[in-house]
Amino acid sequence: MASLKELKGRIKSVKSTQKITKAKQMVAAAKLRRAQEAAEAARPYAERLNAVMASLAAKVGDSASAPRLLSGTGSDQRHLLVVINTDKGLCGGLNANIVKEALKKARGLISDGKQVEFYLVGKKGRAPIKRSNVADVAEQFDTSDVRDPGFDEAEKIANELLEMFEAGKFDVAHLVYPIFKSALAQEPVTQQLIPVPPPEADAVSTGGDAVVEYEPGEEEILEELLPRYVRTQLFGALLELAASEQGASMTAMDNATRNAGDLIKDLNIEYNRSRQAAITTELIEIIAGAEAL
Repeated sequence: MASLKELKGRIKSVKSTQKITKAKQMVAAAKLRRAQEAAEAARPYAERLNAVMASLAAKVGDSASAPRLLSGTGSDQRHLLVVINTDKGLCGGLNANIVKEALKKARGLISDGKQVEFYLVGKKGRAPIKRSNVADVAEQFDTSDVRDPGFDEAEKIANELLEMFEAGKFDVAHLVYPIFKSALAQEPVTQQLIPVPPPEADAVSTGGDAVVEYEPGEEEILEELLPRYVRTQLFGALLELAASEQGASMTAMDNATRNAGDLIKDLNIEYNRSRQAAITTELIEIIAGAEAL
């Protein structure tokens, strides 16, 4: 049984931890609203860009003049998984779920006889992916020196990926990142990034039978639009990650604060019982000594 001094020290330690988790929860709650608004504001632009691309891609089709980012390399043997994780911890199971989704996708591709490599963004996903020994890590992108990764970081990542694609280092790239739904739910998803997947038929803007003439032609517009599409998708993924991180952190720290409170109650009860037992023992010894006299 722990002594009174040990119990008192544990209570003090848990109270200090509770203050830290409470402060972290309040900080995450303050950042969540701004991050959520940024993620939600970026979605309409991405959806509209998809619709414009759908219209252009439908006109270009599989023609020989189609840009390489749309038509691909003609092979799907080498796959690159771009996994976006956070640089900080204390956000519950967010990073673990992202890594789980990435490893699931990698194992599925390997079972189909494909070659798989990882492109890792953020620190928290590196160690578990490397320990899994599922596939090699081709590149890593460090965002730890940036307070809030934004479009500049998305552009740098996109430029690296486009250079790797042009150099023939992979045939298909997939993006693995979380979609922010609420502070309690962040859903990891995998979507094809390169070559740009042809949008579904219902995503094409309905313009009736109107004839549209493009100047310059559709191929020239796609040459400019496709790299922007890749950057936009990466930027949106970073915004979704930021909102997911703050939501998961707020939820995890709230649970930690509640658990610390429950533990403090239990320790206080144990401390009072031990203290009462010690007082009772002393009284018995005093009474027994007085009766002996």
